[in-house]
Amino acid sequence: MVGIYFSGTGNSKYCVCKFLEEYDSRCPAFSIEQDEAVAQMKNNREIVISYPVQFSNIPKILRDYIIANRQIWNEKRIFIIATMGLFSGDGAGILARLLKKYGAVITGGLHLIMPDSISDEKVLKRKYEKNLELIRNADAKIHKAVMQIKNGKPPREGLGIWSHAAGLFGQRLYFYRKTKSYTDKLNMNQKKCIGCGLCEKLCPMKNIRVVNGTAVSGNKCTMCYRCISKCPQQAITLLGKKVIEQHDINKYL
Repeated sequence: MVGIYFSGTGNSKYCVCKFLEEYDSRCPAFSIEQDEAVAQMKNNREIVISYPVQFSNIPKILRDYIIANRQIWNEKRIFIIATMGLFSGDGAGILARLLKKYGAVITGGLHLIMPDSISDEKVLKRKYEKNLELIRNADAKIHKAVMQIKNGKPPREGLGIWSHAAGLFGQRLYFYRKTKSYTDKLNMNQKKCIGCGLCEKLCPMKNIRVVNGTAVSGNKCTMCYRCISKCPQQAITLLGKKVIEQHDINKYL
C-alpha cells in the first residue's frame, strides 16, 4: 500500500501518515507535489488518498491531478480519507465518483474532523484544547478504521446515496463556483509584506512571486491556505479581510 495526499496546513498529511503507521509502518506516503508519487502509485495496487474537502468538493489542484493521471487508476483499490472542519456529507464520495470514472475500485471512505485551517474567517475557530481533542478523536477513528479494514469490513463514510445528497444540498450546489476553477482572489497586503519569499516557496501552484521586494499573486490559487497560515507578517488573506488565527498541524503535535 502507498499513501498519497494533498495537504495545505498539514491535516490531510497527518491523517494519511497516521493511517499508514497503524496499517503497516513500512508503507510510505507521498504528496501529489512530489515527482515520485506517480511511480509509486503505478507500482502499488492498494492506495490510500487523503485530502481536505473544500465546500464539500475536491480542491481544484487534486481534481486536475486525478484527471491528468487518469491512466493510473484502472483497477487500483483505493481507500479515501477526507478531512474537514465540520461536516461534508460525501467528502470521500465526491472523489470516489471521479476515480471510478477511470476504473478505480473504491474500498472504503473515512471522514475526519480536524482543526479549522481557514485562517481569515471566525467560523469554526476553536480553543486550543478543543483542537487537541479533535486530533485525539481522529487518531481513535483512524485506529478503528484500520482494524475494520484488517477484518474485511472497511468503513464507507461518504460513499452512499444519502451522503451524496447531503453533500450536494448541504454545500456543493451553493458553492460550486468556489472550486470549479482556480481563484484570483488571494490578497497580498503590500504594506505588511516584507518580501521574505516564504509564500512563493510554499505555493503548490507556483501562483506567487516576489517582485521588487513584495509578493504578488496570480489567478491560480487553489485555496489551500498554506501561504496564509505561514506568512510571518499575516499579510495574506483570501476569504476574509484579516487573519484571525494561523493554523498549522504542528501546533498540536
